[in-house]
Amino acid sequence: MLRTLLLIGLGGFLGSISRFLIALGVNRIFQSVLPVGTLAVNILGCLLIGIIYSLAEQKNMLSPELRIFLGVGFCGGFTTYSSFAFDKFGLIKAGDFLMLSVYVGASVFLGLLAVYLGSQIHKLF
Repeated sequence: MLRTLLLIGLGGFLGSISRFLIALGVNRIFQSVLPVGTLAVNILGCLLIGIIYSLAEQKNMLSPELRIFLGVGFCGGFTTYSSFAFDKFGLIKAGDFLMLSVYVGASVFLGLLAVYLGSQIHKLF
């Protein structure tokens, strides 16, 4: 268990640094009012988790340790959006489109609501 946690932690460390550097670079290249760096990282993270999934599940090319390091650690630190999209992909594969719709809608709505509520907490103090 300790080895697994260390693999996740190291992957998350590297993913977080990568996220910061890539978003910074993209934002410098494409100066926009939109957070294009974050968008680029989220889409790249989805591509990466799709590749990792394919190599691990379809091609059986990744050991369980490497899959945890890359999928949970690196992609988790890089962007949780990739995990969000991967979870939705599982629902699509299962054909559970009702649950897919509920989960996507709830995630977006509740996420925005949570950001709003968090931004208002200072008014309580």
